[in-house]
Amino acid sequence: MEGKVFLVGAGPGDPGLITLNAIICIAKSTVVVYDALCNPSLLSYARPACERIYVGKQAGKHSMKQDDINALLAEKALEGKNVCRLKGGDPFVFGRGGEEALYLQERGIPFEVVPGVTSAVAVPAYAGIPVTHRNLATSVRFITGHEDPTKPESQIDWGELAATTGTLVFLMGVKNLAAIAERLVTFGKSGDTPAALIANGTLPSQKTVTGTLATIAAKAESETLEPPAILVVGEVVGLRDELNWFEKRPLFGRRIVVTRARAQNSDVLEKLQELGAEAIEAPVIQIEYMGKSEPMRQAARDVGRFDWLIFTSVNGVESFSSAMALENLDSRVLAGVKVAAIGVPTAGRLINGLAIKADLVPRQFVAEALLEELEKTEPIRGQSFLIPRAEIARPELVERLRARGGEVCEVVAYKTLPEPLPEGLADRLDRGEIDLVTFTSSSTVTNFLAALPEDRRAELAKKVKAASIGPVTSDTLREHGIEIALEAEESTIPGLVAAIVDHFRRP
Repeated sequence: MEGKVFLVGAGPGDPGLITLNAIICIAKSTVVVYDALCNPSLLSYARPACERIYVGKQAGKHSMKQDDINALLAEKALEGKNVCRLKGGDPFVFGRGGEEALYLQERGIPFEVVPGVTSAVAVPAYAGIPVTHRNLATSVRFITGHEDPTKPESQIDWGELAATTGTLVFLMGVKNLAAIAERLVTFGKSGDTPAALIANGTLPSQKTVTGTLATIAAKAESETLEPPAILVVGEVVGLRDELNWFEKRPLFGRRIVVTRARAQNSDVLEKLQELGAEAIEAPVIQIEYMGKSEPMRQAARDVGRFDWLIFTSVNGVESFSSAMALENLDSRVLAGVKVAAIGVPTAGRLINGLAIKADLVPRQFVAEALLEELEKTEPIRGQSFLIPRAEIARPELVERLRARGGEVCEVVAYKTLPEPLPEGLADRLDRGEIDLVTFTSSSTVTNFLAALPEDRRAELAKKVKAASIGPVTSDTLREHGIEIALEAEESTIPGLVAAIVDHFRRP
């Protein structure tokens, strides 16, 4: 039985430009064949067992010839696999999707086309340049800046292009930039016509140079703009000064590593990306919940005999909720039990997961503050406390409760396991390309350091500029000699993001 090939447009770079249909096709395919200009984060939509094949083409570097890509798509489909051919931009706009579709059609292999947002429109928009405007340009033309070198002569009518009053958008034309500008002027286009070259469009590394046809090539060379880039020619370029929205975001161009566990880092990544940063996913820990373990299930059965149930993190709530569900219990077993939560997110998860409002949430999100608040509420002596927490946790809370006469039962709710760093991250850190590394717990600090190459660990640690979520994490950073660039005033993800924005706003 043969499979099907999906020719999917993935947007020019920003994963936010991908369509729902594209996500569905990626998720249901058993093979993903992807290009250089596709954002790597899109591969996260694929199933874990999905085969991923890179066939990217960049100037002077082709990982696979087009004929071989065509044959690969057919081969995988004939094996009965659904193949997602993931392309940057739109598959039928200078994406060679038409060639691939014809190859499949000739061999009777079914295919579908999922249109994408072409870079010819999206990239200028991200640079604040609308390709059409009622008062400036009522038409737009898309032109390849790199024609097939095997053709006997150019198919571009330079005289017609020079005469048009509409917008001209040239794709893949960086190497031929000077020649393109010269030809347009030679055929009658004014050298004063506004022009813009946009490199790495829609990405946090986007860079835009503006000028005129007479100056754009020299300006691009002085700014060392390299492919991939798009050239826009026309009066609409003049609107960029007013409409440049993307490059004015507060964290634009900043490269920030997020070390939080993969299951919990989506909110951090999204917030940083929305603010313009290149958020680099590096989850150095993974969470293993112990809700199925007998000690956790026993704790869920016995919770009613305790005076207090204390949660020190969202993970503890998740695990305890799981144990209650496995024991077929609900929030009624907590009747008469007072509940404390360290941190607003933990308290929020209690409400969402167990429909329980915490009786006590300390103002500072650390164990010491919880202890102080408890002592204000009632005497600790004679009280019993159940604390579902991490396998490796700070002992201060338990020791101080016991020192004050409290009965404490600890139960392992979750474990933090190490994960390796993404390929190339250590080298980027070494080259000074990373502006910040975020740390949301002491375990992210220790695991991040452990994941660095052993022979370079001490050297690389000195190059880390840390964004700490709070005082406990900061103490761990200091113990390891890591520079703390900032610490959140409120130990929450929104508090950490706000501190990062404030940090980069300072002179």
